[in-house]
This record gives sequence, C-alpha cells and structure tokens, in this order.
Amino acid sequence: MHLTGHFEVPDLDPVRLVESEWQGMLREARELEYSWQAQYQALVEAAYAEPALRALYPFTSHWTLRFSSTTRPSLTLGSPCLSTGGDGTYGVGTGFITPDLGVFTTAPEAAALAVRHLPTAFGPVTLGRL
Repeated sequence: MHLTGHFEVPDLDPVRLVESEWQGMLREARELEYSWQAQYQALVEAAYAEPALRALYPFTSHWTLRFSSTTRPSLTLGSPCLSTGGDGTYGVGTGFITPDLGVFTTAPEAAALAVRHLPTAFGPVTLGRL
C-alpha cells in the first residue's frame, strides 16, 4: 500500500480534510497525462492561490472545478464552477460547465471572478454527513 496523504485525516477535522483534498487535487493536476494537463493544472493552482477558494472543499465533476461548504459524502453546492476550454480559455459559471459569468484567457482571472461570486454565507467548511 502506498500512502498519498489524500483523505488520510484520522480525526476527520474539516479544515484538515479540505487541505488534504487540495493537496490530492494539486498532485493529480501535475500528474495528468492529457493534452490539456497544463491548462487544468493552472486552473487548480490559481484556485488554490485564492484564500477564499482554498478554504472551501474542492471537488471535480467532468473536470469542472467546484467548491463545497461541507466535506464528502454530502457536498453542499452553491458556488461558482471553474472550467478549462479546449481553446485555452477558462470559464466561470453558475452551473455545471456553463461559463455564464465569464470567459478569461488566464486562470487567475477566472479564479478571482469566482471569489467575487461566492455566496456571502458559504463556509466555513463543516463535516459532511450522510
């Protein structure tokens, strides 16, 4: 067995679970073997660089970066979604793979817009329950 640090938080502290998830996501983004790996990595790194997003529980669905105010297994939706486009752009949207809030040429611009569109009472992260 090879320990990765991902989800290995014995006390289930929500703050430590958030950081563990981010570290796993950053590692995965660096190790992807897809043509869009660099763009996806830039998106994950830009989101992590934003303290407001870094404090939320990150997860992906169809390579769209999303954020929750609760940990797994019961994720709380309601924040903007970040995505990469095949044309080298980054989208921010209110729904799944819908860049209705904006399309940008850099990942930091997209992450900054996502921060501006976070709901005011979204967080701090709590432990998700079944």
